[in-house]
Amino acid sequence: MSWLVKTLSSSIGKKVLMSLTGLFLCSFLIIHLVGNLQLFKSDGGYAFNVYAVFMTTFPVIKVVSYLLYGSIIFHAVWGIYLEIKNRQARPTRYAVVKNSSSWASRNMAILGTILLVYIAVHMNDFWWKYKQGNLPFKMYAEDMRTGKQMDGYPKDMPKTFVLNKKMEETVDFQQGVKITIVKDLYTVVQEGFKNIFLVIFYVLSMVAVSYHLIHGFQSAFQTLGINHKKYTPLIRFLGVWGFGVLIPLGFAVMPIFFYLKSLNVL
Repeated sequence: MSWLVKTLSSSIGKKVLMSLTGLFLCSFLIIHLVGNLQLFKSDGGYAFNVYAVFMTTFPVIKVVSYLLYGSIIFHAVWGIYLEIKNRQARPTRYAVVKNSSSWASRNMAILGTILLVYIAVHMNDFWWKYKQGNLPFKMYAEDMRTGKQMDGYPKDMPKTFVLNKKMEETVDFQQGVKITIVKDLYTVVQEGFKNIFLVIFYVLSMVAVSYHLIHGFQSAFQTLGINHKKYTPLIRFLGVWGFGVLIPLGFAVMPIFFYLKSLNVL
């Protein structure tokens, strides 16, 4: 074990840890984006609210989520630590910035700090409210024969429903209706993004995500020694167009979509 501790505490080992946690967070972004795309369904928030229940109750996801929180904190704190060490090793900044060094690579610590603030705001606005807040519950009725949502059935929530649960499903076999009652996170998102300042903050944060990932994704593979003429172009393409453009754009469209809906533009 001593060799492992020695390796991870070395300058290369520290960069490897940054790379591994960074790639893990990249994989989470894909899953999170796919889940959040449920917000665009015209089902009154049913798919998104059920997805929120799954993400907060499924045992495997709950275990992974704690690993995720630890990775976020470690990646942020370790990144700042490495930046401080780099500055101490080079107290005098270069008079001329090399052309080969991108703006994102020179400002990864600043971009990471912006993202840490964004994550704190995001989790307070939605995750904390869902876990600890007094969210309203919403009932959905589905016609089991057609699979379509029904309006106005039944008019009231079942009296037997226990409000401290995140989700409950009951079936009225006589009427052929499945009733699902869930915490209504969809409405919280919808109401939150009526605030233009919050929308602007989220969009600008996604710009920071874009710059951070364009450099960080490729840099992680280089640190891990995956640098081959056959694979590097593909890694660069995924880093720029996948993680640098498509994923941040997908997240940025969501607050814009809800804000425009609040103005009855969509």
